[in-house]
Amino acid sequence: MKKTGSADLPLHSGHVPYWLYSRMSKLGREIVRAIIYRFGRDEFLKRMSDPFWFQAFGSVLGMDWHSSGITTSVMGALKKALNPLSGELGIYICGGKGKYSRETPNEILKISESFGVDGRSLVLASRLSAKVDNSCVQDGFNIYLHSFIVSRDGNWAVIQQGMNEGKRMARRYHWYSGSIKSLVLEPHSGIAGRNVGEIVNLSDRRAEEAQEKIVEFTRESVDKQLRELEKIVRSAVAKGENPSLKMPSRHSIGIKDINLKRLGAILAVAYERQFDFFKDFLLLKGVGPRTLQALSLVSEIIYGKPTRFRDPARFAFAHGGKDGHPFPVKTKTYDESIKILKEAVESARIGRSERLKSMEKLDYLTRRVERYLNPRVNFDRLIEKERKESDYFGGRMVGNNE
Repeated sequence: MKKTGSADLPLHSGHVPYWLYSRMSKLGREIVRAIIYRFGRDEFLKRMSDPFWFQAFGSVLGMDWHSSGITTSVMGALKKALNPLSGELGIYICGGKGKYSRETPNEILKISESFGVDGRSLVLASRLSAKVDNSCVQDGFNIYLHSFIVSRDGNWAVIQQGMNEGKRMARRYHWYSGSIKSLVLEPHSGIAGRNVGEIVNLSDRRAEEAQEKIVEFTRESVDKQLRELEKIVRSAVAKGENPSLKMPSRHSIGIKDINLKRLGAILAVAYERQFDFFKDFLLLKGVGPRTLQALSLVSEIIYGKPTRFRDPARFAFAHGGKDGHPFPVKTKTYDESIKILKEAVESARIGRSERLKSMEKLDYLTRRVERYLNPRVNFDRLIEKERKESDYFGGRMVGNNE
C-alpha cells in the first residue's frame, strides 16, 4: 500500500468566523460538485485521501495554510454543504469531531439504507480504521476527529486526526477503500504529521508476525507475555519511509514554502495583456485579474494532477488566509469565485458544460505558460501589493470585523 506523505500540523487556538465558514461551505460544495461531474465519485474519494491535496484544498478555502485546524473546519464545512446533496452527488460524510465521531456508526447505517450498500461492513471499516490509528499506530497522537466519507457505490474514505498536546502538534490520517487490501496491514493512503522518530506501528506489513504473536500472547502466562512483549514491539517499529511535507509553526509564508514558477504562471495569466484574447475564449469576459488569479488556483484544485500539490501554501494566494497570511481573506474575490464556479456547475448539470470546460482550459493555459514562458515573481513586492489592495477587495481576518 503506497503512502502519499506526511505533513507537520501545528495546533492553533481560535475559531473560524461565520463570514468565512459560510463561504468555505459554498465554495467547497461547488469544487466537489465539479470534481464529481468531471471525474466521478471515486476520484473525489482519492483526492480526499491525499494529504497534500487536502492541505491545498483547505488553503484555497481561506484557512491557515499550515494549521491542523484545516482538518476540522474543512470536514465540518463539507459535511454541512454536501450531505443535503447526497441524492444528487451520491456522497455522504459521517462523523466529525468529539461527540460527533461517536455518531458515525448510526449515520453510516442510516445512509447505507438510502444508498443500498452494506452498512455493517462500512461500520466495521470505520471502527477498525479508528482502532488501527489509535491503538496499532502508537505514535503519541490520540484520535479526536473521525470523518467517514461513503459513496453510493459502497466505496469510502476516512480522514481522522490525532492530537499530541505535549508537542502541540496534530497528525492527520488518510484512508481510501480502493487502495486497501487489508484493514489491518498497511491500510493508509497517507499519514500527515511531524516525524518524531521511530514509532510502534502494528498495522505495518512487517508487523504481520507481531499481530499473530499478540493473539498467542493473550493465551500465555504472564511471565511469557513479558518475555514476548519486547520482541513483538521491536518487529513493529515503523521506519519512516514516507516523503514529508513539513508545516512550520510560523504563520508567515516565505519563498521556500511555494513553487515560484507555478505562482508566476498564475499571475501571468491573470495580469498580462497578451492573454486577454484567451479570457474571452474562456467565457470569463469581464472578470477582473484578481478574480482570474483566484479562479486559476481553484481550477488547479479541480483539474490538477497529484504532483501539483506539493506546495499547498501557494493556494493561499487564491483568496488569502484567515490569519492574515499571505494576506487577509479578500471576501469580494471569494464571492466572485463562488458565483462563477456555481454558475458553471449548474450549467453543466443541465448539459451545458462550456463554462465548466472553460475552467479546465484555464488550468491548461496556466500550465502552458509555466512550461514555456518561465515567468518570474518578485515575492516581496507581490505580498506588499496583495496587502495594499486588501481593503479594496473586502479583506478580513480573524479578530477583525467578525
